[in-house]
Amino acid sequence: MDPEDFDRFITSMIEFNALDPIGSLYLNSFEKSLRRRTSKLVNIICYCLNPNHFHMLLEEVAEGGISEFMKRMGGYTKYFNSKYKRNGVLFQGKFKASHVDTNEYLLHVSVYVNLNNRVHKLRNAFFRSSWEEYGEPIKKPVCKKSVILNQFKNFKEYKNFAEDSLPEIIKRKQSLKEVEKMLFE
Repeated sequence: MDPEDFDRFITSMIEFNALDPIGSLYLNSFEKSLRRRTSKLVNIICYCLNPNHFHMLLEEVAEGGISEFMKRMGGYTKYFNSKYKRNGVLFQGKFKASHVDTNEYLLHVSVYVNLNNRVHKLRNAFFRSSWEEYGEPIKKPVCKKSVILNQFKNFKEYKNFAEDSLPEIIKRKQSLKEVEKMLFE
């Protein structure tokens, strides 16, 4: 609903990504100096948070890490419901996951996720994406972008790859929507 919600979601991505449960972000904010960093459940390769949905490319580093990480992200619902005085679920059903089984698929999924706002033509909508993190060094990175960027000479080469790949990705997504529409008519 507002920039603070996106910031809180990203904080949740970082803080809930711990092998040992951390409990409440709010309560932990008072004890930050006492908290030790534990091993991660997943490496976040890239993400895009849109106004009505999100995408993440995750690498599991602990057994069952992706499922546990996504379960813990449900804690964001408590924050959102409290802030907007609402009840019930925030996320629709179980999360959808696809196994990335080739490097080519990995690279194209990274483009789809990093530039998902453009896939959905959300240029004027508020969103957050790891795309900026990929292009600019930041103090506290969220992503393990080396998984993608180490395959290119530099960010400019990855950016060119992404820009060249995006039209075909959008075209394939549109074709898939049209097939699904025909199947469900």
